[in-house]
Amino acid sequence: MATLVTPVEHKVILHGVSWETYERLLNEHQESPGTHFIYDEGALEIMVLSRRHEEPNRDLAMLVQLVAAELGIDFHQLGSTTFKRERLQKGFEPDSAFYFARAPETEARELDAEIDPPPDLIVEVDVTSPSLNRFPIFAAFRVPEVWRYHQSRVTFYRLESGRYV
Repeated sequence: MATLVTPVEHKVILHGVSWETYERLLNEHQESPGTHFIYDEGALEIMVLSRRHEEPNRDLAMLVQLVAAELGIDFHQLGSTTFKRERLQKGFEPDSAFYFARAPETEARELDAEIDPPPDLIVEVDVTSPSLNRFPIFAAFRVPEVWRYHQSRVTFYRLESGRYV
């Protein structure tokens, strides 16, 4: 009898990748929403997402939306928008991203991650290993809060003095 097996993400980490190659890959995969690219000073993680990854991401994003709506907090959800800054040599695509304080202004125009503020909250789902450590990337962008799902648990992190606690 045939059995359906839900694969985990397919992931590869490459080292010695130039910024130009990272940008070229982003451009070539604009129409591939299931592929994420994380870049940190020459290290590049390429991940193809799976259902096992997307289900907790969507659940957590819905939780954020429900809590914000219940508390009457305006928000703007960006999903897995690419945030990259050449001067930092860093880029990431969160599983979900939210603006609260700047929700109206971020909805009204196209964002430029080189100059615009980072999202107020990002949701990260990690169902496989190894992965690039994203926390130094998020800290370099000054993302104030990260919700991380790993091994069926959610941990909430807040940026304090350049580190997540």
